[in-house]
Amino acid sequence: MDRPIFDSYHAEFRDQIRRFIAAELAPKESVWAETDGVDRESWRAAGNAGILCCDIAEEYGGPGGDFLFNVVVIEEMARAGLLGAGGSFTVHSDMMATYIDSFGSEDQKQCWLPKMVAGEIVGSLALTEPAAGSDLKSIATRAVREGDEYVISGQKIYITNGGIADLMVVACKTDPSAGGRGISLILVEGDRRGLGRGRPLKKIGIPSQNTCELFFDSVRVPVANLLGRENGGFGMLITKLARERLTQTIRGIAVAERAIEMTVEHTSQRRAFQGVLGDLQNTRFKLAELSALVAAGRALADKQIALYSAGELDAVEAAKGKLFATDLQWRAVDECMQLFGGAGYMQETPIARLFVDSRVSKIAGGASEVMKHIIGDALFRDRH
Repeated sequence: MDRPIFDSYHAEFRDQIRRFIAAELAPKESVWAETDGVDRESWRAAGNAGILCCDIAEEYGGPGGDFLFNVVVIEEMARAGLLGAGGSFTVHSDMMATYIDSFGSEDQKQCWLPKMVAGEIVGSLALTEPAAGSDLKSIATRAVREGDEYVISGQKIYITNGGIADLMVVACKTDPSAGGRGISLILVEGDRRGLGRGRPLKKIGIPSQNTCELFFDSVRVPVANLLGRENGGFGMLITKLARERLTQTIRGIAVAERAIEMTVEHTSQRRAFQGVLGDLQNTRFKLAELSALVAAGRALADKQIALYSAGELDAVEAAKGKLFATDLQWRAVDECMQLFGGAGYMQETPIARLFVDSRVSKIAGGASEVMKHIIGDALFRDRH
């Protein structure tokens, strides 16, 4: 499909990245699934290929591209079925790095961003806690200032890249009495004394994405590790949630599109009832409906990408995109797997892997129910 938001430079980059993924990353997916995450050599290779932090400025070691280069990476990782590794790269590039880029001091940017671009270090975003998921105002992890240091105590859970991260952005309460207004974001290096990491968590999908618990037992970091101003963390989180949810929208549409492509290919060859499955009206109607929905989803996603690039994507619109795209992603892989029959239920089948890897999309980055709450609240806000 012709997509006006991209130009020839993005098209050339897409071809390069597609070849790199096929040659260097896709063959390792099964190994990463057994070893709980992308290996260090592949992180560095991704950095060398320009697949990490594409929109970081040249003065901080980045290629200086626009957000659309990040979009290309997200889409191509999804098209290759690398949802686990793709999610790890997205957390590193589109979530964690952007906090440093937007809110970090000049020293923090100069110190960390070049290493993140190169894949020399792995970044993580530590927000979720056992009793605080989508409701970030309820986090309990504390950061108490003692002289020129913060002392951090608490627990985080379901943290992508947590087990391998060299640097993490940690959401902490620096003023527990102030609710959301008492949250700060603090950089914590992976080798700090008192930082504990739980075993890799065994998920039902995306096994190549490292996920674990983090434990902070009086972890001391310098005050210079504070991002932005003290107690200003919740405002920073709100400004970045739109981008996080947009990445889910982009990935969801790409996965749905790929699922349809694979199913058209399969049903064009699978013999049944003196013909092939693709000759049957049910097959064609199912895929036609999904194809129309994906076309609508692609238009929505591209509009939101353009809005984000112009600095105009708000939380409500981002929630609409994520809700639609992730619901469509799940519907597409479910209905496409049905058309594969028994073969679709085998673990080695790409559609089966897309099925189990896709389920988390309706939860990660804010559950679908939270998206509905955000959208519904906006609809009725002016009536009170």
